[in-house]
Amino acid sequence: MDPLVGVGFFGNGRSHFRSRGQPGIWHDSNEHSLFARDDFTPNRDRAKLIGFFFHFANGWIFALVYVAAFHAFGVATWWFGAIIGLVQATFVLTMLMPILPALHPRMANEQYGPTVVHQLEPPGFLGLHYGWRTPISVLIAHTIFGAILGAFYVVR
Repeated sequence: MDPLVGVGFFGNGRSHFRSRGQPGIWHDSNEHSLFARDDFTPNRDRAKLIGFFFHFANGWIFALVYVAAFHAFGVATWWFGAIIGLVQATFVLTMLMPILPALHPRMANEQYGPTVVHQLEPPGFLGLHYGWRTPISVLIAHTIFGAILGAFYVVR
């Protein structure tokens, strides 16, 4: 079996624990799989199912980006993967989350608030509209994802 397949699968287990387990553990309103795929269907149960598979596939795609970085720098260690994870988390929190309302058809924006069509709360800067634990969990989850990939992937 290709090491990327196994490492990507293992890293995704961490990712799904964060997206499914974090709201229950942290009592946070951030339900990643729902707002990530609620743009495909108004049915919230179906959106969670689609979001689960979308997030899983997305994790494998990002595993390829990490592997490309490992090969570009010629090193694959847990600490280098963790650094890449921190960079990715910082990008997600500071650049992606603030523009998410412009990308998502069912998400309200900062200026107008929720409507009948736009029912999802916007994340705001650093995702703080979902609680102060959101940026912490995003940073931790992406760092662990990178550390797992770096620890188990071997550059050849």
